[in-house]
Amino acid sequence: MRINREKGVSTKSLLKGVMVLAGVLTIPALAAAQDTTTGALTVTATVDSSIALTFESDAAGVALAGTGTSAATMALGTVSAYETIATPGVSRSVTATDFTVSSLFGVKVVKANSASANYTLAAALGSADATNTWKINATTLTTTSQDLGAAYNYGSAVAHTMSLTVPVTAAAGAISKVINFTATAN
Repeated sequence: MRINREKGVSTKSLLKGVMVLAGVLTIPALAAAQDTTTGALTVTATVDSSIALTFESDAAGVALAGTGTSAATMALGTVSAYETIATPGVSRSVTATDFTVSSLFGVKVVKANSASANYTLAAALGSADATNTWKINATTLTTTSQDLGAAYNYGSAVAHTMSLTVPVTAAAGAISKVINFTATAN
C-alpha cells in the first residue's frame, strides 16, 4: 500500500480511517438476528372427581389429636365403671354387667369436581375385639364395614358419637382400637 503524502494525509490518519471502515463493515455482522426456532407443546389432563375425609374435634367431645387430618386420635383417658373420669368431653353410663364411655367427634368430607349431592359413611374395626363393644352412633362395629348413614352433606363436620362398652369382668389395662372410616360419593 502506498501513501500519498502530497495531499496531506498522514499514515496515522489513513490507518485510523481504514480501522473505522473495517469496524463499520463488521457492525452489521454483529447486529444480525440470532438463529431461532419454534415448537408447540400440547398439554392434556383428565380431571377426576375426588372427595377427602378429615376428623374434627366436637366442642362437646374429647379434643382430638390430629384434628383436621384423616388420621386422628381420640384419647379417652383413664376410664372405669365407678371412679371419676377426668377427661373433658367423656360421658359414662353403668349397668350391672358393663359400663360405656362415649364422646362426640366430627367427620368432615369435602368434594372437588363432582356432581355428587352427598355421601355415604361407613366404619369398621381395624381388628376384632372379643371383649369390648365399639359403636359409632347406634351402629355396633365389626371388622366388616358397617353403614353409618347414606345422605351426609359435604363441607361441614357431621357430629358422631363413639362409644366403648367394657364388661365389669374385664381385666384392667390399656385398650386401643383403630376404627377405619370410608366415605363414598353418592
